[in-house]
Amino acid sequence: MLRAAIRMLPQLLLRPGAVPVLLRAAWRFRARDWYRRPPFLPMPHGDYMQWRLETAYGGPESLPRLDEVVRYLRWGERLRRARSRWPGEP
Repeated sequence: MLRAAIRMLPQLLLRPGAVPVLLRAAWRFRARDWYRRPPFLPMPHGDYMQWRLETAYGGPESLPRLDEVVRYLRWGERLRRARSRWPGEP
């Protein structure tokens, strides 16, 4: 996952507005025990990310386009905001 983030860095520099969205998503996807294992960063488990990339893009080394990632993350944020307004939901 760290390699994928580094490979996306040049794209992020072109879209600085995407950085807060990506940081919020990274926090939500973090492994629960991230602080117990090196590199001590709040990153998702590598196995999970390899599975996600393989099922969505055909291989663990595949890298989605930044606009796809941002569109997905913004959709998730809109969904969470809308869900928080539903009556009877926590």
